[in-house]
This record gives sequence, structure tokens and C-alpha cells, in this order.
Amino acid sequence: MDWIQTVVLALIQGLTEFLPISSSAHLILPSQLLGWEDQGLAFDVGVHVGSLAAVVFYFRDDVARMLCAFFASFRGQKSIDGNIAWLVIFATVPAMVFGFLMNDIIDHYGRSMLVIAGTTIIFGAVLWWADAKRTEVKALSAITFKEAMLIGVAQAIALIPGTSRSGITMSAGLMLGFDRQSAARFSFLLSIPAISAAGAYKALELVQTATPAQWEFVAGGVVLSGVSALACIHLFLKWLDQVGMLPFVIYRFALGILLLCVYFMVPAI
Repeated sequence: MDWIQTVVLALIQGLTEFLPISSSAHLILPSQLLGWEDQGLAFDVGVHVGSLAAVVFYFRDDVARMLCAFFASFRGQKSIDGNIAWLVIFATVPAMVFGFLMNDIIDHYGRSMLVIAGTTIIFGAVLWWADAKRTEVKALSAITFKEAMLIGVAQAIALIPGTSRSGITMSAGLMLGFDRQSAARFSFLLSIPAISAAGAYKALELVQTATPAQWEFVAGGVVLSGVSALACIHLFLKWLDQVGMLPFVIYRFALGILLLCVYFMVPAI
């Protein structure tokens, strides 16, 4: 790696992890268009740590309340924060099961540019439909077990590259009647165990393979992905009600078409 590659990939990870535009669709472009080699497991773990630190820091008050309420629930104390904490845990299970069962298949068949282009466009259309037909009759405090699990199943589908974890979970939330802020908030809270699990899995791979790493670039990736992700979360939630999902839908369509053009112009990809 070099510093240009470090900066570009860390910023892509930080900016696209929480926007509904698919990080995998963006991460494939530099390698295919610029011929960059794989950045390595250590760097992957590092940028995941940066993204995780950003979302935990931004929602630190929510996380603290949920943790306290979660442990209080064992003493029979019920609360909205405790309920949301439990639902975040339960809603994470489908993605973990799906990932365990389908990881090899997804790695083998799902990471082609054609697949990523298709899912970028298809789930961009789903996001557009969900936002256009939203009713916004529910707040996050009213979420039920069934609704949380449906969003969790949507998150499992996002293991298919190009889908966008944040995009499909927000789409599911909007379809279930939640307002934009509540759909986005639950999506971001749900990302904490999801990113933690992904980072832990990659860290385990790193330990098992004992792959050498360029730690200065890893450290730079942690910082850049964390700062960019923090700014991204803040601005997205600030502007969400004003701009809605349409700009991201248009961007996804444009990106998907670009990927298709690259794929058919360079058949060997």
C-alpha cells in the first residue's frame, strides 16, 4: 500500500458504510480501475474499527442508556431503552446465521462487478419506493419484536455485495411505517454489533494467517475512516428530513450504470 491508497480506501469505507449507497460497490472500483492490489486483512480490520468507533461515539448517550437498561432488565426493570437493546441483539441474529451459512457462496459468486452493479440498481429502486411510499406513523420507541426481526432479515440480505446494509435496513424501516429519523437511527444502532462481528471475523482470520501488515497505513486507515464516518453520520441525520433518499437513489443508479459500463467494456473483470 501507499498513502494515496490508504486515504482513498479509508475515506470510501468511512463515507459509504453508513450512507445507503453500498460500500462494496465503491470499494470494487479502485481495484478494478486503478489495478490496486488487495489492501490486506489488517487494513480491513483497521477501517472497521474506525467505523465502529465513530458510530459508538456518535450514539454514546444512546448506547450508555441501552446498556444500563439492558442489565437492569435482568432485575425485572423494563424500559424503552432496554427493549431497544434486546431488539438490536435479536435483529442481529439473522445476519450472523446467514453469514455463517452463505459466506463461502457469497465470496465465490457474489463479488463480481456484474452482481454488485445489479444489486446497486435493484436495491436503489427499493430504497426509492420505500421512501416515496413511506407513511411515517411510528417512532423508534414503538418498535416491536416482529418489526425488529424483519429489519434484521433485511440486514442479512445486505451480505450480498452491492445491497448496502444501511440502505436496505432503512428501506425496511420506512416500509414498516417508521419515520426517516427512526429508520436511520435503528439502522445505525444495528450496525454496532454487525460491524463488531465483521471486524472480529476479519481479526480472527488475521491472527490465523499471521499476515504481515504495514501498521502505519493501518493506523492511518483507522483515523481517516473514523473521522469521515463520524462526519457522515452527523450530516446524514441532520439533512435527512430535508433531502430524503432521492439523491442517494439517483447516485446508486448512476453508480450501477457506471459499473455495468466498466464490466462490459472490460469483459475480463
